[in-house]
Amino acid sequence: MNSPKPTSLLLFVLALVTAKMVLASDPDILSDFIAPINTTVDGTFFTFSGMRGVLSKFPQNFTLTKATMTEFPALNGQSVSYAVLQYPAGGLNPPHTHPRAAELLFLVRGTLEVGLVDTKNVLYNQTLQVGDMFIFPKGLVHYQYNPATTPATAISSFGSANAGTVSVPLSVFATGIDDGILAKAFKTDIYTIQKIKSGFGMP
Repeated sequence: MNSPKPTSLLLFVLALVTAKMVLASDPDILSDFIAPINTTVDGTFFTFSGMRGVLSKFPQNFTLTKATMTEFPALNGQSVSYAVLQYPAGGLNPPHTHPRAAELLFLVRGTLEVGLVDTKNVLYNQTLQVGDMFIFPKGLVHYQYNPATTPATAISSFGSANAGTVSVPLSVFATGIDDGILAKAFKTDIYTIQKIKSGFGMP
């Protein structure tokens, strides 16, 4: 059997490489993003105006304004989302987790005490000043608290279009877990558990 000539082999390899390059490229710009069916794709599709005026308001309670895939469909498939967090004096974002993304918080106004707990139950906390950033790794319990008498504002970015939020207090006390189980878990009595649950509107 005759072996192929070097020139023929080289042409064959070049043809394969070229074919792979052609298949790997995608001239259709619509594959660069995911648009809902029957949606007009123009500049407005890529624009979110839900944050207009947010920074000029000073809410009385902790307020979270989100730009996730739900509010901003153009984020679908983009692995990013955003939130503005506003804390009045003494405002608290209670312990919670984001199961699908890390959170990078940037403080733009006031002071915040922040903390996270790792999987070895070690607390890492810090007091942030304007211009500071703090990273909350994906899935770890964390919180933010404004200890000052003036408001604070932070901006957070997430590595997912839908990071998800699991509130620790709500998950534990407002989901119907048996009082006896919670009393054992927290090494307390059922009466104390019921008092805590009543704060969440649980019977």
